[in-house]
Amino acid sequence: MKIKKTYISSPLALICNIALAYLMYGLCRVIYLAENWSALSEGFDTLSFPEALKGCWMFDTSAILYTNALYAVLMLLPLHLKEREWWQQTTKWIFILVNTLSIIANLADAVYFQYSGRRTTASVFQQFSNESNIGDVLQVELLSHWYLILAAVLMTAAMIFLYVKPHGTLNLKMLKRRLLYYTIQVLCFGLYIPLTICGMRGGATTAVRPITISNANQYVNRPAEAALVLNTPFSLLRTINKRTFTDPHYYTQEQLDRLYSPVFTPADSVKPTRRNVVVLIMESYGREYIGSLNDVIDIKNYKGYTPFTDSLVSQSLTFDLTLCNGRQSIDGMPSILSSIPRFLEPFFLTPASMNKVSGIAGELRQIGYQTAFFHGAENGSMGFEAFAKATGYANYYGRTEYRRDSRFDGDKDFDGMWAIWDEEFMQFYALQMSELRQPFATTIFTASSHHPYNVPDRYKDIYRDEPGDDNAMHKCIRYVDHSLRRFFETAKKQPWYANTIFVITADHTNRSSYAEYQTDLGSFCVPIIIYDPQQHIKPQRRHCIAQQIDIMPTVLNLVGYDRPYVAFGKDLLATPDSATWAVNYTNGIYQYVKGDLVLQMTEGGQVAGLYDYKRDWFMKNNLKDSRPEQQDMERQLKAIIQSYMQRMVGDKLTADK
Repeated sequence: MKIKKTYISSPLALICNIALAYLMYGLCRVIYLAENWSALSEGFDTLSFPEALKGCWMFDTSAILYTNALYAVLMLLPLHLKEREWWQQTTKWIFILVNTLSIIANLADAVYFQYSGRRTTASVFQQFSNESNIGDVLQVELLSHWYLILAAVLMTAAMIFLYVKPHGTLNLKMLKRRLLYYTIQVLCFGLYIPLTICGMRGGATTAVRPITISNANQYVNRPAEAALVLNTPFSLLRTINKRTFTDPHYYTQEQLDRLYSPVFTPADSVKPTRRNVVVLIMESYGREYIGSLNDVIDIKNYKGYTPFTDSLVSQSLTFDLTLCNGRQSIDGMPSILSSIPRFLEPFFLTPASMNKVSGIAGELRQIGYQTAFFHGAENGSMGFEAFAKATGYANYYGRTEYRRDSRFDGDKDFDGMWAIWDEEFMQFYALQMSELRQPFATTIFTASSHHPYNVPDRYKDIYRDEPGDDNAMHKCIRYVDHSLRRFFETAKKQPWYANTIFVITADHTNRSSYAEYQTDLGSFCVPIIIYDPQQHIKPQRRHCIAQQIDIMPTVLNLVGYDRPYVAFGKDLLATPDSATWAVNYTNGIYQYVKGDLVLQMTEGGQVAGLYDYKRDWFMKNNLKDSRPEQQDMERQLKAIIQSYMQRMVGDKLTADK
């Protein structure tokens, strides 16, 4: 007996397949959470799951409607031509292709989250546009995350198997009733348009603005959790060609100037000391790994990995809480070298990067310093060379220059993926500085403490993964600490050493083994170590807050820089401990730290939370509207943001603008 096929119209098939897309997005989110459980599960006890699910639904709806817009139109066009088999086959594979790409984007981002701490945005295409080794990186990631590839294949196969095709209309009985057919199709198409617009925007009322990434924070308690509510296709689509910086107009110009100004004007009595400046930006060298800096946070069974750095800390100026101003390498350079924090997007991936920009090198070059930047990767990698030149580094030393140095073997010393091994390149750095005219200002950006977490073959039995230690970063950190020790051994023998101020910091944090470093503050904790061989700077631990953007004004003070300049941070040497502060941005939330408190504020200027981080490091007890300091902190943060935005838009990042 022949079974009669159930009639399924194109609109009904569309609804079934859109529901299938929702299912795939949901599975991707479960995998995303599983892959990053340690970072995202903290605080689930206070998370409102109904609210979080509402946010997931809203952002998935927007992404699904955006990505499936062509498919939906092809399914709903009021033309009987669409009932033909070839048309339906075409629409099916458009649906499969688009949603497979969405699955791949979501699953790949599950891996990238551990480095960025957020969903990937459109800036990623600029960030890696100059990298020649992306193929190698992807190959390593594919091999180490084979289970995600398997998940993508199975989910795609499930979509193909479960896809619903319209059927029952090609018997032409419906087509003969053309008036009824076209009436239904036109009504469905007409209904689809306003519903889709509302879904894309995130609401139906006129007061609703199109939702953005920052809207995710209203459904979660912690900025990191916003990544779980969002999805990667939405994050990518909503940041394409987006105007990054706009003046929020919180204050009049007169009010703003009273509250905050990034313009530094040294006193007439300041005299240049002509001391050299060496800034070491250590790739992924998070504060978590440095034992001597972990006596402030009480961590059970803590272990450090940096014996040499620990010995250096005892002879240096350090601070209780030291934070980075971004979570990526391309955030570290502007923050450390030009005192420009990362707000919204990486600074030099925005149109504002074309502004006139200065920095430590640019300012010191004006008073006769020779300047040079060192990075052992291919010249042009990560856009570092371009930014270094824009901020005043007259000379650039990369893998190309290293190959030309007969003292080293440029091919043998290459790590095969990113750059010259740190030990060799830091030796090159120390020796090359002896060929520069003093005073000089130089910076090195190291590379070995980086994915795929390897060390040179000769050290694999020395710096290896220890039993029970599942963090591959630890062996790299031990190797980098060894490289740093070797650098200072060589530097001490050079004629410039005694006349030099050293600053050691990291570009950002990396893989964490402790929950204490997976919090909204902990994920920004990097070392800031200021070492003076002559000890004109008193070795001590100051009980205050420091951040990367403080390095430039502090260094310029130390060398007696006597000209006006722009820096968004503060001079730590001229700021009382109680007045120090830090600011950063993550997943649509600005964080402002001062005293014992951290204030969290949305992009729209609404206070989201206030926490006493010294007594509540995991930030579970929201003190919003209960502390008198909140109002002042809110004013200060808004002033910093407005000044930043004004200067970005108005090209006023130097004192002569």
